[in-house]
Amino acid sequence: MDMKQYMQGLGEQARQASRAMSAADSGAKNAALLAIAQRIQADRDALMAANADDMAAAHANGLEPALLDRLELTPARIDAMLEGIEQVAALADPVGALTDLVARPSGIQVGKMRVPLGVIGIIYESRPNVTVEAASLCLKSGNAVILRGGSEALRSNRAIAQCICDGLADAQLPAAAVQVVETSDRAAVGELITMPDYVDVIVPRGGKGLIERISQDARVPVIKHLDGNCHVYIDDDADIDMALNIAVNAKTQRYGTCNTAESVLVASAIATEILPRLASTLHAHHVEMRVCERSKSIISQANSALPLVDATDSDWYEEYLAPILAIKVIDDVEQAIEHINHYSSQHSETIVTDHYQRAMDFIRQVDSSSVMVNASTRFADGFEYGLGAEIGISTDKIHARGPVGLEGLTSQKFVVLGSGQIRT
Repeated sequence: MDMKQYMQGLGEQARQASRAMSAADSGAKNAALLAIAQRIQADRDALMAANADDMAAAHANGLEPALLDRLELTPARIDAMLEGIEQVAALADPVGALTDLVARPSGIQVGKMRVPLGVIGIIYESRPNVTVEAASLCLKSGNAVILRGGSEALRSNRAIAQCICDGLADAQLPAAAVQVVETSDRAAVGELITMPDYVDVIVPRGGKGLIERISQDARVPVIKHLDGNCHVYIDDDADIDMALNIAVNAKTQRYGTCNTAESVLVASAIATEILPRLASTLHAHHVEMRVCERSKSIISQANSALPLVDATDSDWYEEYLAPILAIKVIDDVEQAIEHINHYSSQHSETIVTDHYQRAMDFIRQVDSSSVMVNASTRFADGFEYGLGAEIGISTDKIHARGPVGLEGLTSQKFVVLGSGQIRT
């Protein structure tokens, strides 16, 4: 296969399809989404069979547990995919919205119209559900998309892509609006990220190494986050039971996601009361605890049998994606904010407190894409935020930040309405 020729062929088709998608009205796009959902529902058995083949190969190749978890398509995850498509179809269409219309002294009116980005390239690992999430959001926002999933999910992605193409055909929209790269050759990625004539933005979803490489080599703008080192800070004015529930859920509900907590910070005034209970619960979930000296002393005095690992400075930076948690006792909310802004990846952080001013200080001063009060970091997700789904979570500060939904896949252009004015 001539990789450059193959990828440019995809790009040419995507560019042409993007023009048709930008002109499609909301009714046509929603009809396509619902047709895709019907196709997926009808082909559930085929999707599960394709995924079972991918899972068997992944086990044989020794894929790590976090990636195996992301790869698996369960009936519940297919249900979630379908619900996500239906939610996206029900969302207001941002494309064409005209806002901020202001009359100028010259008599012209100046406003902004929301428009699609064009062609989006998405590079991701393992998760076949991303194929549906990305396609539905790109279609509803009037874009075309080229999807390059990981080789471990190639069979699953092909099966899902067939459902999407059939659904587009049912709605009389171009099948090339969603294209899956049909090769596992890594050279395809190199071509995709260096085709500015055909691709308007790249969204990488995967490990830190993948995203760093794409960010360095791309000749196309990139919406990215490198990793998810998320924090739970338990303030000394926190409800103990609430704090325990949030910290344990943020760590153990799923280990392999970017919004899973990797560090828990505990205010010193409450540490003696909460840390022994937290440590016992984490141990029951088979979570390895990497602790600072103050945490180790408090936990060991309460239960010397609990296994603890001395934390190093690198632990405060780490995204484990595993049943491992770093725990540190700090003095107050100011120190918590300082620690988070120094060590975090600017993804998602939460404070557990009943103190209003500390909560507001935390929200204002923590420099992350999602900042929460009294809620698990696991809520940092487009589906949970009401976006229907997400194309990724951006920790950048330009264009889009946090979960990227429909609006994040559009831009704005100025629109001028006149009645014959000329400039003098």
